[in-house]
Amino acid sequence: MEENLDNARQVNFHRENGFKSFIRIMWNNKMSRIGLIILTVFLLIAICGPIFLSPPKSDYLNRLQAPSWQHWLGTDFAGKDTLKQLILGARDVLLVAAYAAMFSLFFACTIGILSGLLGGKIDAFLMMITSIVLTIPSFPVTMILSMVIEIQNQLTFGLVLSLWSWAGLAKAIRSQVLLIKHKDFIEASQIMGLSKWTIITNDIMPNIVSYIAVNFIVIMKGAILASVGLMYLGLVPFQGNHWGMMIQISLSQTGALLGSSSMIYFLSPVISIVIFQFGAYMFATGLDDALNPRLRN
Repeated sequence: MEENLDNARQVNFHRENGFKSFIRIMWNNKMSRIGLIILTVFLLIAICGPIFLSPPKSDYLNRLQAPSWQHWLGTDFAGKDTLKQLILGARDVLLVAAYAAMFSLFFACTIGILSGLLGGKIDAFLMMITSIVLTIPSFPVTMILSMVIEIQNQLTFGLVLSLWSWAGLAKAIRSQVLLIKHKDFIEASQIMGLSKWTIITNDIMPNIVSYIAVNFIVIMKGAILASVGLMYLGLVPFQGNHWGMMIQISLSQTGALLGSSSMIYFLSPVISIVIFQFGAYMFATGLDDALNPRLRN
């Protein structure tokens, strides 16, 4: 009994030290520190914004107002406060991107790991499907899927964005699995008769987790741009706040690019997307340094 308690304490000790080491490496890396601060600000806005702010109401008497103390970023074509829309839209933007990243990683990891680990006919079949998906441009297919699948919330929007964006990552994960497939610890697990699921969870996943984590951020970046593109084209009748909807409305109904007073309504979401993309890039670079032991050494 005492021996089990000692083992449990040692495991907890190593976990705590590993977590502290990870945080220290992330914070000491200048790029990841900047990225973490930017992403944390966006995350706090997405979480706290809908709690403290109510949806803006139309006020046609004050439409297309310039920035003022009452409306810091002015108002839109319906007199709604631009800053409120920007803050409330952050949750929809991040949720759609996060769902898209989770679905894409699930498809990519499932196909990539099974293909690399099992090999043979299964590998050939899965890679044939993956190659077919890779040969067809993803954005046109996503456009068609957005018209076929009814998008009503962030979950279905993220699913549509992920259905044709996993193939490249699946091939990369397969390559990672092939690199470690013949390592001693994998062969030892196979000799011991451990199940494929145990080998995947205990031996393979810990060795590719850094690669998966970095790609989660990268996929989120791409999903934000794809979601904005679909909304700009008017292919997603998404009910809710989203920066893509703000861009679409500013260009189609207020003539933002013609030098009108609604330019701030167009620039607000565009600048927010650029800042988020910059923060995601900085954080992903530092995350790779922190999680990849070869880079860390």
